[in-house]
Amino acid sequence: MFTIATYNCNSIRARLPIIKEWVNQNSPDVLCLQETKVQDRDFPVHELHELGYNVVYKGEKSYNGVALVSRAEPMEVRDRLGEQYEDARFLSAVIQGIPIINVYVPQGFSPESDKFQYKLQWLKALREFVMSNFAPDRPLLLAGDFNVALEPEDVYDPEGLEGEVGFHPDEREAMRELLDWGLKDVFRLHEKRGGYYTFWDYRIPNALKRRMGWRIDYILATAPLAERSTRAWIDESARAVKKPSDHTFLVAEFKLT
Repeated sequence: MFTIATYNCNSIRARLPIIKEWVNQNSPDVLCLQETKVQDRDFPVHELHELGYNVVYKGEKSYNGVALVSRAEPMEVRDRLGEQYEDARFLSAVIQGIPIINVYVPQGFSPESDKFQYKLQWLKALREFVMSNFAPDRPLLLAGDFNVALEPEDVYDPEGLEGEVGFHPDEREAMRELLDWGLKDVFRLHEKRGGYYTFWDYRIPNALKRRMGWRIDYILATAPLAERSTRAWIDESARAVKKPSDHTFLVAEFKLT
């Protein structure tokens, strides 16, 4: 069984105890991390090596940052979506023969802002990168924090949040265009109901208990892997601990042999 997880840790230094405990308990083959918020020279490489994992990372001070943590050695590592995108939001590698892309999509700030247009451009560039380098009938995993809730079932208040950043028609359409190339939302292969979330805003008191969340983290797979998906789940327990991230772990399993 091959297990991949994704987790926006919202500072790897702050969340390292949570990550270490979760990895020890769950032993994923690959863990995609976003919003590590640390320069490369300060990344806690040693602590992850002690757990028996390899790690590649791309960071910047106080913002963004992505990392791929894996039992097998990562090959063919890339850390830029394109020449015009220098922020630390993209990291890809081939792990156990599977191409894996880890992304932290821009949040967008507000639909009226330049940052929202940048988000749309970034999603378009991601789709073009995937189309140029991969094929829908070949294995590919694309995981991370997409900062987009795709369907009404993916937010706690679809009517009230309609048109807000993260649930705006333009970004949802950009997300659908990416999926339409040939990617499956692995979690939705196993769970069709609403009420399952990966993000709960710190600013909402008791958001987890009140079920006021968003599903904005994804593990996407092309058909050869989607067909081998056996399970996918969201581990809410990591959001309920002391000093949590505002996200939690999303996990998927695949039977490769």
